[in-house]
Amino acid sequence: MSRHAESKRCPACGAVFECLAHCGANTCWCMELPRLPMPTDATTDCLCPACLRAHIEKKLGRGTNTD
Repeated sequence: MSRHAESKRCPACGAVFECLAHCGANTCWCMELPRLPMPTDATTDCLCPACLRAHIEKKLGRGTNTD
Protein backbone atom coordinates (compact mmCIF):
# COMPACT_ATOMS: atom_id res chain seq x y z
CA MET A 1 0.00 0.00 0.00
CA SER A 2 1.36 3.42 -0.94
CA ARG A 3 2.17 5.93 1.78
CA HIS A 4 1.65 8.90 -0.54
CA ALA A 5 -1.28 11.24 -0.10
CA GLU A 6 -4.26 10.54 -2.26
CA SER A 7 -5.97 13.46 -3.98
CA LYS A 8 -9.70 13.32 -3.41
CA ARG A 9 -12.65 15.50 -4.37
CA CYS A 10 -15.09 16.41 -1.61
CA PRO A 11 -18.55 15.00 -2.36
CA ALA A 12 -20.17 17.94 -0.55
CA CYS A 13 -18.46 20.96 -2.16
CA GLY A 14 -16.20 19.61 -4.90
CA ALA A 15 -12.93 20.89 -3.38
CA VAL A 16 -9.81 18.83 -4.03
CA PHE A 17 -7.85 17.83 -0.91
CA GLU A 18 -5.18 15.39 0.22
CA CYS A 19 -6.07 12.22 2.16
CA LEU A 20 -3.63 9.99 4.02
CA ALA A 21 -6.21 7.88 5.88
CA HIS A 22 -6.48 5.15 3.26
CA CYS A 23 -2.90 4.96 2.04
CA GLY A 24 -1.22 3.10 4.88
CA ALA A 25 -0.17 6.17 6.85
CA ASN A 26 -0.67 6.15 10.60
CA THR A 27 -2.15 9.63 10.63
CA CYS A 28 -4.11 12.09 8.53
CA TRP A 29 -5.39 15.60 9.20
CA CYS A 30 -8.87 14.18 9.80
CA MET A 31 -7.66 11.95 12.63
CA GLU A 32 -6.98 15.02 14.76
CA LEU A 33 -10.65 16.06 14.69
CA PRO A 34 -13.45 14.66 16.87
CA ARG A 35 -14.56 11.26 15.63
CA LEU A 36 -18.00 10.63 14.18
CA PRO A 37 -19.41 7.36 12.89
CA MET A 38 -18.40 6.69 9.30
CA PRO A 39 -21.24 6.84 6.77
CA THR A 40 -22.73 3.46 5.93
CA ASP A 41 -23.38 4.45 2.33
CA ALA A 42 -20.67 2.78 0.23
CA THR A 43 -20.74 5.64 -2.28
CA THR A 44 -19.85 8.27 0.35
CA ASP A 45 -16.21 9.33 0.51
CA CYS A 46 -14.13 11.57 2.77
CA LEU A 47 -15.09 15.22 3.16
CA CYS A 48 -12.61 18.08 2.70
CA PRO A 49 -11.30 19.78 5.87
CA ALA A 50 -13.84 22.64 5.74
CA CYS A 51 -16.85 20.41 5.12
CA LEU A 52 -15.77 17.83 7.71
CA ARG A 53 -15.31 20.54 10.35
CA ALA A 54 -18.75 21.98 9.54
CA HIS A 55 -20.30 18.49 9.68
CA ILE A 56 -18.68 17.82 13.07
CA GLU A 57 -19.89 21.15 14.45
CA LYS A 58 -23.42 20.43 13.25
CA LYS A 59 -23.42 16.91 14.74
CA LEU A 60 -22.00 18.12 18.05
CA GLY A 61 -24.53 20.97 18.21
CA ARG A 62 -22.00 23.79 17.90
CA GLY A 63 -22.56 26.91 15.86
CA THR A 64 -26.30 26.32 15.60
CA ASN A 65 -27.48 28.51 18.46
CA THR A 66 -30.13 30.92 17.20
CA ASP A 67 -30.82 32.73 20.52
